[in-house]
Parts: sequence; C-alpha cells; structure tokens
Amino acid sequence: MKTQPLLGHPACLLTRLDVHVQGQVTALLAPLGINPRQYGLLSLLGERDGLSQHQLCGPLNIHRNVMVDLVDELEQRGLVERRRHPADRRAHALHLLPAGRQLHAEAEVLVDRFEAKLLGGLDVDEAATFVALLQRVYADAGLDGDHDTGLAAGASGRR
Repeated sequence: MKTQPLLGHPACLLTRLDVHVQGQVTALLAPLGINPRQYGLLSLLGERDGLSQHQLCGPLNIHRNVMVDLVDELEQRGLVERRRHPADRRAHALHLLPAGRQLHAEAEVLVDRFEAKLLGGLDVDEAATFVALLQRVYADAGLDGDHDTGLAAGASGRR
C-alpha cells in the first residue's frame, strides 16, 4: 500500500484526524441535543463544579461572550445553573444540575465507545503511549493543559 505524501507530515495527519474526530463526535452527540463544546462544559463542571464563567473560558478556549450564550442554552434546558460566586460577588458560579449530570453520563458512554473504536487498532499500552505523546506534543507546542476543547477533559484521565 502506497501512502500519500501528505500523510508523512504530522501536521497533515493531525489536521485530518481533527476534522474526522470533530465530525464523528458532533454526530454522536447530536441525538442527545448537545455539541462538543457543550459536552466540554458539562465535563468540566462534572470535575470542577462551581467555577465562574470566566474561569471556564480558558479550558474551553472560548470568548466570554460565547460562554454567556453557551451557559444560557444549558441553563434554559435545566442542565446547569448560575449561583452567586462565594468569593466574588460580581461573578456567578456555574453548577451542574442532576439533569446535566445524567446527560453528561450518557454522552460520556458514547464518547468512551468512540474513543475505544478510534484507538481500537492499538493495544492498551500503545493507546496510553499515544495519548501521553499527544499530551507532550500539546504541551511542547506551548498550549496550557487547561486550554483544551473539552473532549480531552474526560478522556485524559482514563487513558
């Protein structure tokens, strides 16, 4: 089998893989009525409930105006709620509600299955090495570990 010349470039491989993964994850979350960004927010709140909207912007790599709309959508659906931040009276802390925890748990099952399929050609040690190498490349690229898409928020601790 002859490989395409572009597939010898890590940047091309990562770009194509990113497009594939984003499309697949978007499609698998759609029946739950959420998108990857919403899944990321639910994941972060599942791990760090009570953070302010501002504190969540960095890890999700989104602008504060986008965060307001994102939280508004999830709040209207009864998945999260804003409460006064205990340390900053100007800010609101976000909390995951029981319906949000349930929806996140359902989404997590789908994402776990997808990741298992995605890495299915690797044995357990190879998959762990692959994730560790990606994390190292990510860090070496100057990206802070808290600035992810949200998808890694649930995945990084499992591999």
